[in-house]
Amino acid sequence: MNWSSIAAAVGLAVGCALASRVLLHYDQLESYQFRGYFRSLRRNRRRAVLPGAILCAGALLLWLCLRGTSWGGFAAGPVLIALGWAVQKLTRPKQEKKKFAVTARVKRLFAALILVLLAACLLTPEDWRWPIPLLLPLWVALAKAVAWPVERGIYELYFQSARRILKARSDLIKIGITGSFGKTSVKFILNTLLSEEYQVLATPASFNTPMGLTRVIRERLRPAHRIFLAEMGARHRGDIRELCRLVHPDHGVLTSVGAQHLDTFGTLERIIETKYDLIRAIPAEGIRFFPDDGDICRRLYDRTDGEKRLASLTRTQGADVWAENIAVSARGSSFDLCTADGGRAACETKLLGAHNIQNILLAASVCLALGMTLRQVSRGIARLEPVEHRLQLIERPGGITLIDDAFNSNPAGASRALDVLKAFPPRRIIVTPGMVELGAREAEYNRRFGEQMASSADIAILVGPRHTAPIREGLLAAGFPEKEIRTVQSLTEAAEVMRALAVPGDTVLFENDLPDNYSET
Repeated sequence: MNWSSIAAAVGLAVGCALASRVLLHYDQLESYQFRGYFRSLRRNRRRAVLPGAILCAGALLLWLCLRGTSWGGFAAGPVLIALGWAVQKLTRPKQEKKKFAVTARVKRLFAALILVLLAACLLTPEDWRWPIPLLLPLWVALAKAVAWPVERGIYELYFQSARRILKARSDLIKIGITGSFGKTSVKFILNTLLSEEYQVLATPASFNTPMGLTRVIRERLRPAHRIFLAEMGARHRGDIRELCRLVHPDHGVLTSVGAQHLDTFGTLERIIETKYDLIRAIPAEGIRFFPDDGDICRRLYDRTDGEKRLASLTRTQGADVWAENIAVSARGSSFDLCTADGGRAACETKLLGAHNIQNILLAASVCLALGMTLRQVSRGIARLEPVEHRLQLIERPGGITLIDDAFNSNPAGASRALDVLKAFPPRRIIVTPGMVELGAREAEYNRRFGEQMASSADIAILVGPRHTAPIREGLLAAGFPEKEIRTVQSLTEAAEVMRALAVPGDTVLFENDLPDNYSET
C-alpha cells in the first residue's frame, strides 16, 4: 500500500465519520441503547441509509475518475472529507427539537468510529473501498461495541463516586419516585411542599437515569440539603433496581402504573414488576406511598408489607389522605385535604385537572408522614406552579388560550388531558402527533385516543399522516366531522394551521411532541 492509497483510505474514513452525524444523533436520542438505536434505524430507514448512499456514490465516482493514477489518492482524500461534511449538513433535520449535543461521550464514540472506519478502509483493497459507506449504520454499531468497555468503566467510576457521597450523608432523607406517568409532576409538587420545612434537592427536569442522578448528586448536593428527591425512570426491566443501587432510598413513592414504553418492556406485567422494584428496595423502617387508582396501584398497596400510606381522591377504605368538596375548573382546582386522624385543610391550586389533585394528595401524604403540618402543606399547595409542558396554561395575545401538554404522552395522560380540555368553552382545538413506544398495541391505543378526542375537541390537527392514521379512524368512528380534521407533516406546519384557524376565545391543546427519531418529515 502506497501513500496515495493511504491518503484515500484516511479521507474515506473521516468522510464516513462526518456523514454519520444523523446516526449518532439517533443513538443519543435513544440514550445510547443498542436496541433503541436499531429501532430508530428501522423507523427512519431512508434517513439512516441516505448519508452512506451519497458518500458511496461520491467515492465510486472518484474511483472511476482517478483509478490508475499515482496521485489519485492524494486528490480523493480531501474531496471525500469535504463530501462527508456536506452530507452531514444535507441530511440533518432542518429543525431539531432536541439538539445534538457533542458531549464527552459523543466525542469518545466518534473517536472509536474513526478507528473502526480506518481499519476497514486500510484493510480493504483499494478497488473495493467505495461500498464501505453503504454499511455506515453498522460501522456506528461496531464503534459502539468497541467503545462499550470504556463507557462502562467511566459509568462505574462516576456511579460509585455518587454512591459514596450519599453514603456519607446519614442526615439526608432520600426519597425515590417512580411511575409510568406523573413522576415528574409529583416530584415538583413534593419539592414545593417540602420546601415549606426542609432544604430540598430535587433532580431537575426529567433527570431520571443513573447518569442523570449521578451528575445531580456530584454537582448539586450541598451540606444544607436535608431531603433528596430522586426521580427514577425506566424503559427496561432492571432499570429501577439499578437506580436503587445508586440511591438506596429511605422512602418510596409510586405515582402510577400503566401502558408506557411497551415497545421495550413487552408486557404490562414487566412494567408492574419494574416499578414495584422501588417498593422492594425500601428498608423495613421506610415508608411506601401509593395512590388509590382503584386498579394496579391499589393492588400493589394491598400486597405490600411494612409501613405504607394510601392517597385517594375519595374517602376509600384504608386511605390515609383524601379530598372532599372538589371543584375543578378551567383555571385550577379547590378541595379540602382530609386525613385519617380527623385533620382538614382548605386548599386551592392553579394546577389543572382532577388527576393533579391526586398527585397533590400523594405528595401531601409524604409531607405529613415526615412531620409537616396541614397548614404548611396547604400553604405549599397554594404556591404550586404548573410544570413546563405538563398541562401548562399559557395565555396568548389575542384571547387564545394554549394548554401545553407536549411532554411524553401516554394513554392515561392523554385521556386526562382531554378531560381538562373539555372543561374549557368551545371552540377547542387539539394538536397532536399521537402516542409512541406502545409496542404492538400502539395503533389500538391511538385509535381509542381518537374516539375519546371526538367528544372533547371541535378541531383536530394531526401531525404526521402515517402515525396518526389510527387517530383519524377513531375520530371518524365516533362521528367527528371529517372537515374538521387537518393532517399535516410537521409541528411547524401544525402551528401555522392553528394560527390560521384560531380566533379569540379558542382553547388549543398541544398533546405530545415526538422526538426527532419519530419525525415523518
